[in-house]
Amino acid sequence: MAYLLDADVFIRAKNLHYGFDFCPAFWEWLIEKNAAGIVFSIEKVGDEVQAITDELSEWASERGETFFRKPDSSIIPSLAVVSSWANSNNYEPSAISIFLQVADYYLVAQAHADKHIVVTHENTSGSKKIIKIPDACIGLGIKCMTPYEMLRSERARFVLGPQA
Repeated sequence: MAYLLDADVFIRAKNLHYGFDFCPAFWEWLIEKNAAGIVFSIEKVGDEVQAITDELSEWASERGETFFRKPDSSIIPSLAVVSSWANSNNYEPSAISIFLQVADYYLVAQAHADKHIVVTHENTSGSKKIIKIPDACIGLGIKCMTPYEMLRSERARFVLGPQA
């Protein structure tokens, strides 16, 4: 089973926990695991992280379609399932409308179609005013975890080496 990463994983990693300047091993690990078919994301998430011109957008554009995969026809039935779930759970119309227009919808649908694990920093909301990724995953029986849980599960190790 592979991991599908939400945009917030990349954004928070760059801004907080795994800056390119002090923890390049995190980014190298992502590239390595992507090459092994274990970690990737979707095109719409790639679009989100490339929206602001910075070090992260450059990194993401260098990864291309091998990391930020384009949808194929296998996702169509899952888009319908996710949309139906959103529309049948008493969410406010504005919450449904927003959810069905953003990358989260496609991320959850791709995970549903391919039986992947969604990785995000988001928490459940408990509100009918917004649809959060973990809420959709729980409702649809899709496994969802934090980046830290993924790193532990995969036994990632970022070990200090000689300083350059």
